[in-house]
Amino acid sequence: MHIAIIAGGPSEEREVSLNSAKLITDNIDRQKYSYRLLIMGDKNFIDESSGRELDLNDFSLQTEAGKETFDFAFIMIHGRPAEDGKLQGYLEWMGIPYSTTGVLSSALTFNKEFCKNYLRPYSIPMAASVHVTRKTVLAPSQFSSLGWPVFVKPNNNGSSVAVTKVHRWDQIQPALDKVWKVDDEALVEEFIDGVEYSASIMKTEDKYQRFPITEIRPLKEFFDYEAKYQGASEEITPARLSPELTTKCLDLSEKIFRILDCSGICRFDYILRGETFHFLEVNTIPGMGPTSMVPQQVLARGWTIRHFIDLMILNGIREAGIGTEG
Repeated sequence: MHIAIIAGGPSEEREVSLNSAKLITDNIDRQKYSYRLLIMGDKNFIDESSGRELDLNDFSLQTEAGKETFDFAFIMIHGRPAEDGKLQGYLEWMGIPYSTTGVLSSALTFNKEFCKNYLRPYSIPMAASVHVTRKTVLAPSQFSSLGWPVFVKPNNNGSSVAVTKVHRWDQIQPALDKVWKVDDEALVEEFIDGVEYSASIMKTEDKYQRFPITEIRPLKEFFDYEAKYQGASEEITPARLSPELTTKCLDLSEKIFRILDCSGICRFDYILRGETFHFLEVNTIPGMGPTSMVPQQVLARGWTIRHFIDLMILNGIREAGIGTEG
C-alpha cells in the first residue's frame, strides 16, 4: 500500500504536527507500506523528498516515473483544516480513505461550544462556560455564575494555544485579545479544582480499544502549550487511579466516543473533582510527538507503535468500506 502521511498545515499547531508525523515515518512498517510525507502549506501539499507539489485535482504526485496515487491518507495535521473536518471532506471527494474521525464529527468536536451543547442531553459532567465573540459586549454579570478564577480559551483550537487562567475581571479583555489572534470565538470556562487526566479510545473491527490513562501534573499553574510540548509537566501513565475510577473514566470516554460517532484514535481530557470526571474536550487527531500522551499510552498497553500504526491504517480502510463485505 502507498500511504500519504499528511502534516504541517497553516495553524498554530504546525510544529506539533511535524513532530507527530515523525513518529509515523520512524515506525511505519516499510515491508508493508511505501509512503510520502506531504507537507501542507496554506492551500497546497509539497512532497518533502522531491519538493514537488501535489495535484489537487486528483490528489496525485507527478514524478519522473509518472503519476503516483495514494491508497490511504494518514492525517497528522492538528488544528485547521483537519480537526475541523475540511481535509477529510476533500479526501472523501477524492475517494481516499483516511485515519481519523469523519467530516461531521470532526467539525462538531472542533467547536468546543457546539460539542458541549451536543453532549448536554447525555448527562456528561462538564465545566460551566460562557461563549464570547469579538462582537460581544462584555459585562461582569455575564461571568458571575462561573466564579473566579476562570479559563479563557479559543473555541476552535487545540494544544492549549492562547489559553489563559484569569483571576480578576480586569484580566478578561487581555486574555481575549490573545484568543483573537487565533480565533474569532472564545470560551470563558469555570475553573474546576482537581487533577487532569487523559484517556484514549480507539475503534477496531471487533471492539473499542481502551488504553492506560495518563495523569497530568503541570509544573506551571495549568496545562498550557509549554506544559504539553516543552516538558513543563509530569505525565504519569498509567495514572494513579483506583480500579473503580479507572473504569469510570474509560466508560465515560467510550460513551462520548460512541455518542460523537468518532473513528481512529481519540483522546478525552478531564478534570477529576471528588469522584466525578468533568469532560473538557476531545482530541480527534491527538499529538503523536515524543512528549505526547497517546504514544505513552500505546506503549503502556504493551503494543508497539508499529502495531498501532498498522491498526490505524486497517481501521481507516475498513471505515471507508474498502476490501470489506458490504
